[in-house]
Amino acid sequence: MDKFIYKRSAGITALSASMSEFKYKKHAHKEYAIGVTLRGIQHYNLDGNLQLSYQNGIMLFNPEQAHDGMAHDKSGLDYVMLYIEPQLLLEVMKKKDIVRFSTPIMYDRKLEQRILHLSQAILSEKDEALCSELLLSLTDNLAQTDLSTDDKKDNTLIRKAKDLLHANLEQVLKLDEICKELDLSKFQFIRLFKAHTGISPYQYFLNCKIECAKQLIEKNKDIYSAVAACGFVDLTHLNKHFKRVYGTTAFEYMAHLN
Repeated sequence: MDKFIYKRSAGITALSASMSEFKYKKHAHKEYAIGVTLRGIQHYNLDGNLQLSYQNGIMLFNPEQAHDGMAHDKSGLDYVMLYIEPQLLLEVMKKKDIVRFSTPIMYDRKLEQRILHLSQAILSEKDEALCSELLLSLTDNLAQTDLSTDDKKDNTLIRKAKDLLHANLEQVLKLDEICKELDLSKFQFIRLFKAHTGISPYQYFLNCKIECAKQLIEKNKDIYSAVAACGFVDLTHLNKHFKRVYGTTAFEYMAHLN
């Protein structure tokens, strides 16, 4: 049975997931995502390469790194994941510039335990101060992994395109207007954007709308204002797209946070 439980504390979102049938649609998070496969094999495509995380595998995702996800076989899988805002992680690590994980999957018992301790503390609703301390311990271990400075900075054109997409989340995607602003044909733009980000402009736009709704739900605990502010037709529309990315509906996600 597919099961996804989200909890949030100290600025970090923790996920406990069990899945067998469910498959994540290709998407990206603006946060760093750091997790551990507890049982089974996590099967996903990252930057065009197939990745398999076996039991005790530590999965490391950089911000805006497009990926999908599923169980590798019928036995299913269990895993935990931490989603950490880039500003928060960099602050704790005393880094000024975005760093990137060079290795998507690694096996390190000490780091694994740090991830599990923090995820368990958040999921069991321990004090926020304890969660912050556990985050510090986790980043001390992360600092010893293979990190690189961000050599994949957006070129000016893609950055401008992303800004234009973000500025109109409550509207339908006006691709022609964006292409006119960038002085590109529609197909030139789609090809360039997909080559640079791993997903199409429409997928990116939809992901941003879903991420916007998630942030508003966390902030206001009001799902209907999130539907309106992020340009979804109704709650059913938001729930359908939210579930493809987070494994749970927006309504269920809000219930987990309360």
